[in-house]
Amino acid sequence: MSAPTLNRKPEAPEGVRTPQRTPTGRQPDILPTLFGVGYGTYAVRPNNFILSFLLHVLAAMVLLISTTFVVSNKQVIQAHVANLVTDISPYILPPSAAQAGGGGGGGDRDKLAASKGSLPKFAREQFTPPAVILRNEDPKLAIEPTVVVPPEIRLPQTMSQLGDPLQGVLGPPSSGTGSGSGIGSGRGGGVGSGRGPGVGPGWGGGIGGGPYRVGGGVSAPRAIFAPDPEYSEEARKAKYQGTVVLWVVIGPDGRTHQIRVARTLGMGLDEKAIEAVRTWKFDPARKDGQAVAVQVNIEVNFHLY
Repeated sequence: MSAPTLNRKPEAPEGVRTPQRTPTGRQPDILPTLFGVGYGTYAVRPNNFILSFLLHVLAAMVLLISTTFVVSNKQVIQAHVANLVTDISPYILPPSAAQAGGGGGGGDRDKLAASKGSLPKFAREQFTPPAVILRNEDPKLAIEPTVVVPPEIRLPQTMSQLGDPLQGVLGPPSSGTGSGSGIGSGRGGGVGSGRGPGVGPGWGGGIGGGPYRVGGGVSAPRAIFAPDPEYSEEARKAKYQGTVVLWVVIGPDGRTHQIRVARTLGMGLDEKAIEAVRTWKFDPARKDGQAVAVQVNIEVNFHLY
């Protein structure tokens, strides 16, 4: 008698997966991770996923808004950064036959050093010197303050208030300890530690440090009184001859200043050359019709006849 056959499903061939059927009337789960399907013991909080999504959206909006603000307010941000760091390289002009040095300074005899700020407008003539603290806030004829610097020179205006850009520390408003109006520790109506209506540690207007140099619109001074130097007794006995070269600044007054020996001769002749040049008088160098200080080299010859 044969064994009864059981009603069994045929087995699928090896390597072939059979599709799983869901119970009748049940839909497949959507986003099972969000709703915690299959997590067992630990419950899932859907609010955490929603909060994370909102935080990511908020971070993206903050990044977009900050980027837009930086782009649209670039100059304002640059001005605030310049309050802390100032690049002084624009004040140092490279040596050139077409560029002139110079400088100026000023102050109002304040007890505090000049406050940090931007330079006033550059002009070839000065009618009103700059000032940080205005003694007369309502003048009858208001004229924009200027410094005597060639207008062709362009420097960035990083701050809204006037002052000395070379000051490294921010401080209360002050025109500085100098004199003769202007801003700084020098004198003469300019800005800085020099003398004159220019900017920086030089003389007689301009910018870049040191006096003007011949060229770039600056004429050479002309000697109108130049007596010969005396011979030193030591050099006369030794029948010593030669040339002393002096580095000299000739001021707007036509007098010699800051005399230094550029090439020495010795035997007391250097001192005799300096003594003689100190008595010399010049028709001063001029720029745009105005007398300015200028740096020149003067050769003083010693010859026995």
